[in-house]
Amino acid sequence: MLYWEITRACDLACLHCRAEAMPHRHPQELDTEAAAAFLAQIRDFGEPFPHLVITGGDPLKRPDLDHLIAEARRLRLPVSLAPSATPLLTPRRLQHLRDAGLLGLSLSLDGATAARHDAVRGVSGTFTHTLGLARAAAALGLPLQVNTLVSAETLQDLPPLLDLVGTLRVHRWSLFLLIAVGRGRVLRGITPAQAEALCHWLAARAQDAPFAIAATEAPFYRRVVVQRLRRAGITDRMIAVTPVGRSFGIRDGNGIAFVSHTGDVQPSGFLPVRAGNVRDDPVVRLYRHASVFVRLRDPDSFRGKCGYCSFRHLCGGSRARAFAHTGDYLASDPLCAYQPEPAPTPRDPTAA
Repeated sequence: MLYWEITRACDLACLHCRAEAMPHRHPQELDTEAAAAFLAQIRDFGEPFPHLVITGGDPLKRPDLDHLIAEARRLRLPVSLAPSATPLLTPRRLQHLRDAGLLGLSLSLDGATAARHDAVRGVSGTFTHTLGLARAAAALGLPLQVNTLVSAETLQDLPPLLDLVGTLRVHRWSLFLLIAVGRGRVLRGITPAQAEALCHWLAARAQDAPFAIAATEAPFYRRVVVQRLRRAGITDRMIAVTPVGRSFGIRDGNGIAFVSHTGDVQPSGFLPVRAGNVRDDPVVRLYRHASVFVRLRDPDSFRGKCGYCSFRHLCGGSRARAFAHTGDYLASDPLCAYQPEPAPTPRDPTAA
């Protein structure tokens, strides 16, 4: 998954905005020519090509958005879009984006009512507009993912929100557990005990939901699912072919990379550690060889309990949350409630 923030311009004022978006575009954004050169770099990953997710800010603030989607599709890159639900996005505009080659769409719902959702998004009317766009996407045959923020402010609204999402034609419901970056520092995260309970609730709901359920920046959800499946007598070999099993080990910097509006390459949008810039170094080389990416792909080097946990290769903890809390992206994820068996004490070879 390659996330490309093509602009930080946006007309919303979301309380949790990682990008701290603003109304106007940055003068040092990758222009159309530089953007096309970056898209060409992606092919060097080889087939199957990474799935490109165009995000922002609001991608619709770029007048060349349709051109960039069409160029990506000409290069045979799969492309999805994560737009903002502003008046710039209409059913007619969605149709044009689909015709340009768009393969999928994500929209955000952070509350089950207009009052709750609009309070997070900072603009009245966003909730109603989002629901209309979700139904328009279904009518156009565009696969839709609904994203939901999980914080202390939104946690209690998740059950009715699940019911609401169930009324839409949704491919996936992805819950994003707050990382305290950007404007998100003003919100309150949930506790480890609440996160653990949430994961068990999601795992139970996922058994009969008509769509996939995922947890972003909460890789310990995989550990919870695997523990529940093992208790049900399902073998690890059988687990490996389930959706959670197929995502084993994927996390920031390992199966995921992020390119900013100015071309900086990071392990994810929530882990602001710069590896380089696509103007100077190909994104493929940075992903494969930059030190931050290499270190993130070695769970045995993680510190604290994440470094000796038996689930470290499956889960590995949120590297972004570790960095936000400690300044060390190799530290333990402070939101994980699991206490692994203590690491064995190395034997002193000089002892009798």
